[in-house]
Amino acid sequence: MKQNIHPDYHFIKVQLTDGTVFETRSTWGKEGDTMKLDIDPRVHPAWTGGRSQLVDAGGMVARFNKRFGGLSLKGK
Repeated sequence: MKQNIHPDYHFIKVQLTDGTVFETRSTWGKEGDTMKLDIDPRVHPAWTGGRSQLVDAGGMVARFNKRFGGLSLKGK
């Protein structure tokens, strides 16, 4: 492996939004720095896999039917 090409890998503290602090290794900051997160990965849908939708499917279907309900594929 080549020498002196890798960034400094050191211990930092990570503070979650609820105040919980844990220690990990990172290339961010300097040794002993604290990274304060704005978004908590334990509850944010991006990390938990949540699939909440802002508009319910029934409302979208009703709006579609209201707009295009009179159209038909049958010939006259």
